Amino acid sequence: MSGDLERRYRRVLRLLPGWYREQWEQDMVAAFLDSWLTGDPEADQFIRKVAGPGWAEVASVAGLAVRLHLGGAGTARRFAWGQAIRRAVLAVTLVNAVRGLDGLVVTAWSRRLLGWLPAPPASMAPRSPGPFPPEVWYLVDYAWIVAFLLLVLRYYRTAQAVAALAIVPDLARVLYGQFTGKFLGPPTGPWALWVLLLLVPVLAMTAFRRDSPAAPRWPWLLALLANYLLVAVPLLALQATGNSAWLPDFSGLYCMLVALACLSHAPRALSRHSAGSGAWSLALILLAADAGAYRIFSIADYLHDPHLIAVSLTELLILAVAVMLVVPGAVRAQAATSAGPRQQQPQPG
Repeated sequence: MSGDLERRYRRVLRLLPGWYREQWEQDMVAAFLDSWLTGDPEADQFIRKVAGPGWAEVASVAGLAVRLHLGGAGTARRFAWGQAIRRAVLAVTLVNAVRGLDGLVVTAWSRRLLGWLPAPPASMAPRSPGPFPPEVWYLVDYAWIVAFLLLVLRYYRTAQAVAALAIVPDLARVLYGQFTGKFLGPPTGPWALWVLLLLVPVLAMTAFRRDSPAAPRWPWLLALLANYLLVAVPLLALQATGNSAWLPDFSGLYCMLVALACLSHAPRALSRHSAGSGAWSLALILLAADAGAYRIFSIADYLHDPHLIAVSLTELLILAVAVMLVVPGAVRAQAATSAGPRQQQPQPG
């Protein structure tokens, strides 16, 4: 078999991992060409010149490539990138859920629904940024909590749909601030927040599939409660007591949380006898890249404050040192999967 048609199909098949193409490319090309060729030499010669992979075929190959690259059906359990992406997405969704829960608690407190607490300071009154009324932001807070719970409970596509709706008001807020001049500084930080903390996790939820290894439910549900009590509540207390100057901004806090997670995982990542730590090492590296990128872009907000620039660079340095401690675990995970699995051929579609 030869000709332009075959070359076009082989170009599409480059989406697939190399180990998979080595084993199955010839069979797949033959199957694709058989779907076009008629047996008539003149007709087949014309088909080879003008025909090409249809959108449905390209989509099926792309879907198969996603499953293979992210460790879905038909790949070895050691193929850790899929698990790493799913864990990183769960972690970022957890951060957004904690932010949502914190926003709802502050709203309830400011409206004196928590009668046993004294009135909060005026500086903590909830605001309604952008062109929407406060009720829209309450729904956004609820939506992130629901999206996280749905991911943990394995309703993956519903979780992705809820999260996709939740990021729309934030996009409108950023656009509104940019085009109306409401931003006090450059819009780099708000755009980085929307892209790195909202849009990217929603897109990466595609890595959750029915044939993906399920995340343990109770540890993640307890993590939501623990993060709120151990992170959000102390920060809320500092704000309420007028000590908000001690607080890092959100990008700095994100860096510090990821750095602490890396430090807590470091003993397992550094141990050669710790099984199953590779996926978490890879996940922490992904989270560190996300947090570091957000910190770098948000430095633009402090271009006229050398002290805050120095603080931001220090946070980046701490994050870089912490993430280096989990690199050995990630390297071992990649070495264990570099040969690629050899199993029954998963089908496109």
